[in-house]
Amino acid sequence: MPDTETADGFEIVRREDFSDVTYLLAVRHPMMARAARPGQFVIVMSHPDGERIPLTIADFDAVEGTVTLVIQAVGKTTREMQQTCRAGDRLHALVGPMGVPTVLGHARKVVCVGGGLGVAPIYPQARGFRETGATVIGLLGFRTASLVFWEDRFRSVCNEVLLCTDDGSAGMKGFVSDGLTRLIDEHPDIDEVVAIGPPVMMKACAEVTRPHGIRTMVSLNPIMVDGTGMCGGCRVKLDNGVKFACVDGPDFDGHRVDFDDLTQRLHRFTEAEQSATARWSETCRLRAAQPGL
Repeated sequence: MPDTETADGFEIVRREDFSDVTYLLAVRHPMMARAARPGQFVIVMSHPDGERIPLTIADFDAVEGTVTLVIQAVGKTTREMQQTCRAGDRLHALVGPMGVPTVLGHARKVVCVGGGLGVAPIYPQARGFRETGATVIGLLGFRTASLVFWEDRFRSVCNEVLLCTDDGSAGMKGFVSDGLTRLIDEHPDIDEVVAIGPPVMMKACAEVTRPHGIRTMVSLNPIMVDGTGMCGGCRVKLDNGVKFACVDGPDFDGHRVDFDDLTQRLHRFTEAEQSATARWSETCRLRAAQPGL
């Protein structure tokens, strides 16, 4: 099987749906599967006229030659991909791996925190820490039990797993920040916390660990265009200056990140995104009503 298939795109070999908005695409790309490391991301175009979107790598298998992406249908492009991307189809472009890999091998006991969709990209990090000999605790958070996925995967690579749901329908009732507080009480020898999820969740985790002086890394995914540091769209404000998530990250010290600035940047194009989604939805409706269009 060739390493690249740029003439025809990159084959989707498997699709799995976790909920009505969350889905998995496993894509054949042997070269990328060999090169990928925990914490890195790719830029995807589903078709020649599509938008370039950054997606964190949720898994990679050098033997199978596949890279796995877990996607949430929240905007025009991800909703379009949810409708059109099936096993056997091809992605027009898949560029990467990009970003600085997660630093492994220094922690003896680490907590890997995933909130919602963040559960997927934290998995390679949990596996990577375990492979270096660290004791790994997985802390997974979802709104409700019906949204839980990959719990079995984490149990296979973690020494301990704590599941939290907002409504208490599975595991511990509460947010991952509540679970993290409990784990710190139970494990005073935690060296590091790695958290991936919504900004408000990562900020909450950083505030839980701050009084204890526990190293806390977060993975940031601000607005990104080219992924090479040229456009400056993915600026991240830290207490010691400005960095670019695409080339300096995506991992940053959570105790140094200005999460208020990050949240404002993430909402800067909300109106434009809503408008694009509305236009796309209307086009889909017209095509359904008039198949000949």
